[in-house]
Amino acid sequence: MLENSKLSLSPGAIIGILGGGQLGRMSALAAARLGFRCHIFTPENNSPASHVAFKTTIANYEDQDALRSFANESDVITYEFENIPIETALFLERLKPIYPSPSILAISQHRGSEKKFATDHGIKVAPYELVTNYTELERAITKLKTPSILKTCRFGYDGKGQEKLSDPNSAKKAWEKLATNDAILEQFVEFEKEISVIIARNNNGALEAYPPVENQHENHILAITLAPAKIEEATAKQALEIARTLAEALDLIGILAIEMFVLTNGQVVMNELAPRPHNSGHWSQDGAVTCQFEQFIRAISGQCLGSTKLVKTTKMVNLIGDAVNDWPKYLGTLNAKVHLYGKAETKPGRKMGHVNFID
Repeated sequence: MLENSKLSLSPGAIIGILGGGQLGRMSALAAARLGFRCHIFTPENNSPASHVAFKTTIANYEDQDALRSFANESDVITYEFENIPIETALFLERLKPIYPSPSILAISQHRGSEKKFATDHGIKVAPYELVTNYTELERAITKLKTPSILKTCRFGYDGKGQEKLSDPNSAKKAWEKLATNDAILEQFVEFEKEISVIIARNNNGALEAYPPVENQHENHILAITLAPAKIEEATAKQALEIARTLAEALDLIGILAIEMFVLTNGQVVMNELAPRPHNSGHWSQDGAVTCQFEQFIRAISGQCLGSTKLVKTTKMVNLIGDAVNDWPKYLGTLNAKVHLYGKAETKPGRKMGHVNFID
C-alpha cells in the first residue's frame, strides 16, 4: 500500500477514474473546471464519461497490463461505482494512491459488512440476519418475522437483487428467484421517509457534510430528491452525526453517501453506504455553493473542501427511460436546469439524465 496522506495535486494532474458512467462523466467535468484531466478506465465502448475525458482506456477490470499502464498515467485513482472487483483496487493500490481506500470499497460491496461496521460504531440499523441457504432463511424468518426484505449481499442496486417477504409462505419462491448463497434478511421497519447525507473528508481530516435530503422512489429507483429534507432539527442532527461517525471511522478520503430511514418516532437508522458521488446529491449542482462532484475531486486531490451550504431549495427529478424525451420542455422552464448523460440507448428503468428545479 502506498502511503501518501499528504497528496496535493496541482492543475494539470491526471485523475484516473474506474468506471465510465454518468457519475464519472460529471466528476470529469468538475475536475476540468479545477484544471485537472481525467483518464477513464472502463470495459464499455462509448461510455458517458469517455465523451468528456482527457483519455479513455477500454479494457476489462482484470487486465493487469492495462491497469498498470492506466496507473502509470494517473496521479491518483478513484472509482465512480462500487462494483469494481476488489482485486483490481488492491492491485492499483500498490502502484498509485487510490481514494476512497480499497478497504472502504470492500465494506460497501457487501450489505452484511456495511451493517456490521455501522453497528460496531454505535449506529442503528434495521435488525438483520445473514443467510447462506434456505434452512438459514427459515430460521431467520422465525427470528425477524415478516414482513421482511430478502436481499443479495452483493451487486444489488435500484431494487435489483431483493424481494419483499410478506409472509413466511413467500420465502421459498423468493430464495429460488435470487439464486444466491450470500444473502441478508432485513426486518421491515416502519419509516416515515428516506433521507440521505453526503459527506466529504480530505487527507487532513477536514469534514464537510451537505444538509440531509429527502428521497422518493418509484419502482425501487430514485425518482425525486428534495433539498433540504423536511425533517425536525433533532432528526437532521442525528443524520449528520451518523455521517460524521462513519466518515471518521472509515478514515475516508473522498466522498461518502449514506442512505437512512427516518422512523415514525424521529429516530434514524442507516440503510446503505456508497463511497462515491450519489444520485441523491445531484441537486447540489445547482442548489449548493459547491456541488458534490467538485467536492469529490477536491477531497481526492488533496485540496481544501468547499462550502456545502444550500443556496437555493432544490427539487431533483430523475429522467428515467423515455422520460428523457421531455428534455426540450425542461429547457424552456425558467427555474429548471437540465443535465443529460449522453447515453446512446434509452431503456426502461435506465437513468438518462436529471433536472434540477431551483427555488
